[in-house]
Amino acid sequence: MELNLESAASFMAGHARILDRHRFAALAADRGDSAEILSALDAYRNPDGGYGWGLEPDLRSAGSQPGAALHAFEAWAEVPAVPSPHSLELCDWLASITLPDGGLPFALPIADPAGCSPWWVAADPSVSSFQITAAVLANAHKVAKNDPAVAGHAWLRRATAYCLDAAASMTGTPSAYELCFGLKAVDAIVDTRPDALPALQRLARHLPASATMRVEGGTAEEALHPLDFSPEPHRPIRDLIAPDVIEADLNRLAGLQQPDGGWPVDFASASPAAALEWRGHMTVGAVALLRANGPC
Repeated sequence: MELNLESAASFMAGHARILDRHRFAALAADRGDSAEILSALDAYRNPDGGYGWGLEPDLRSAGSQPGAALHAFEAWAEVPAVPSPHSLELCDWLASITLPDGGLPFALPIADPAGCSPWWVAADPSVSSFQITAAVLANAHKVAKNDPAVAGHAWLRRATAYCLDAAASMTGTPSAYELCFGLKAVDAIVDTRPDALPALQRLARHLPASATMRVEGGTAEEALHPLDFSPEPHRPIRDLIAPDVIEADLNRLAGLQQPDGGWPVDFASASPAAALEWRGHMTVGAVALLRANGPC
């Protein structure tokens, strides 16, 4: 597998938002102490401790949302040497919107829906979503490895218990995104809770041998692939996917780099800004994944 890092850098300079440009720069320089990422992230922060303002590109509302929280944790996880001074406030905010069963709503009510995808706008704020809770939790556990404020927070414990209970009681086949985020969350939980490994194995039974799942209701091309379910080597979930399946997907991903240097997305966005921002986000993720999984 090969990638053109110089071409990717040119794409990021010409197309990506400031946050993702700093994430790419830190990745290219192999720096885990990029305070610039933290500074760029602050532009999306609200006084209540949550994040909004399009940090989740298809959720352009100014108000704080769980979907934006997962991207805040994602950025913090890339700066392990510099814990954010705002991580405690985000956990407090998440605790304040957590529902009685320990889960997060897919989205809170949106007062300014312009540019927001309909699945965010139509979400029921009174019902817990396994998908969004698991997505936020997976990234939070990564941050917790180096941030005691997150590791010791009551919200993390409640969300962890909710996800493990939901995984254990799941009936029927989960959707592609539910399964993807559920596997990532439980995979992360196993680091501090080895007893969660059976829950991971139960969830993984829903994953086909190809580790590829069509996204129901998405575009004709939209699917989740092996590296979406298992992006990192040497993780418990990686042991449940055949090595040749991972190798083939690494080659697929590397081959998706476009002539402009960036990576495409296969899903529809609700605004032109989101469509462009997702390509920058996808390009950072693709480069990080390919470099983490071997020489390229």
